[in-house]
Amino acid sequence: MQFYYGEQQPLRILDEEEFWKQQEAEHTVVIREVVEGLEEKYIKILKEWERAFYQTRERVVSYIETVIRSTGRISPELYQEIFSLTYFCYDQSTRFIAFLNELMENSEPIRSNLIAQVVMRHIIRESEYFVGIARTVLYSRQ
Repeated sequence: MQFYYGEQQPLRILDEEEFWKQQEAEHTVVIREVVEGLEEKYIKILKEWERAFYQTRERVVSYIETVIRSTGRISPELYQEIFSLTYFCYDQSTRFIAFLNELMENSEPIRSNLIAQVVMRHIIRESEYFVGIARTVLYSRQ
C-alpha cells in the first residue's frame, strides 16, 4: 500500500482492510475444500473464522460509507475509530496466522499432503502481508 494519499489515507486504509478480510474469509473455504479428510473440529473452527472475517468486513464497509459521507472532513474521533479498527484487523489476522500454524502442525491430513502444505503456507504469507501493512499504518500513527 502506498502512503501518499493525503486526505484519502483513511479511506485507502479501510479499502485494504476490506480486501484482506474478504481474502481471509475466502481462504477458510479454500482450506476446507483443499484438505481432504480435514478433522471436523478444524472445519468447525474454520467456519467460525469465516464468519468472524465477514463480520469484520461488514464493520469496515460501514466505516468506508461513513468516510465517504464525511466529504473529506474526518473528525479526530472518527480517525481514532478507524485506527482502532485497524488494530482490531491486525490482531485478528495475527491470531488467524497463529491458528493456521497450529493447524499445519496438528492436522494429520495437512501434514501428509504436500499440496495442502503449500496452500497453507501461501495463505499464511498473504495474511502476514496484510499484518505488515496494518503494522506500518499503526506505527505511522505514533
